[in-house]
Amino acid sequence: MTILKTFWKDEQGASMAEYALLLALIAVAAIGVLQVLGGQITGVFQRAGDAIDEALPASSSSSSS
Repeated sequence: MTILKTFWKDEQGASMAEYALLLALIAVAAIGVLQVLGGQITGVFQRAGDAIDEALPASSSSSSS
């Protein structure tokens, strides 16, 4: 019976399990957010890329013929 009590009170390794659960919850939340906001995030990057393309001068490789 004392072995069972000792095992029950032993908390060594509990923090690793807690970190694993926390990491799993963060991963699930991140996947959910990306699923919901994925299209909007893509749009933001697309508009930023378009703005950069417009701001850059025309490439000299297209005018050399």
